[in-house]
Amino acid sequence: MSKLDEIFNELSISIERSTESMRHDLIVKVRGAQVYAEMLEGVSVDYYGMPTPLQQMATISVPEPRIITIKPWEQSQLKNIDKAIRESDLNLNPQIHSNFIRVLIPVLSDARRKELVRLAKKYGEESKAVIHRKYLLGANEQIAQLEADGELSGNEASQAYSKVEQLGAVAIKQIDEIVAAKEKEILTG
Repeated sequence: MSKLDEIFNELSISIERSTESMRHDLIVKVRGAQVYAEMLEGVSVDYYGMPTPLQQMATISVPEPRIITIKPWEQSQLKNIDKAIRESDLNLNPQIHSNFIRVLIPVLSDARRKELVRLAKKYGEESKAVIHRKYLLGANEQIAQLEADGELSGNEASQAYSKVEQLGAVAIKQIDEIVAAKEKEILTG
């Protein structure tokens, strides 16, 4: 594999990881009409003095479209889990039942929907900026170095820059599509 192929391979992998990370953030941090168990991924519970991710302490499921249930593996942790969810920035009101917690996900107000759309767009713009600054410019610098070292001709370098630009355009289009789908989910749910 040539150095140029390595640059393109690394660039493609980095862009894909960045895009998937943004998609994950939209699921976890930007609640739309769709309810996911992953919405509670950022919740940490005080487990014997140690902050512990909720998913490491309980089974989380979505039995109905607007309900999440949490069944802790240790019943003694019901109150700690309830407290952690209430104190999170998710604005949820859990209800403790005999051996599980039920969280009813409220319908979004129009103002909250607009706020969530802005947040989704912000994540998209941040992801585009990271891809541009960190990955595309980095790949272009590596190509410039190969050209300066005489490993690439001017024509080859020009073609390589074009390929980097094409990969960047595809990534930006993909991010825009992900954000648009999330926006539609928020506004129509």
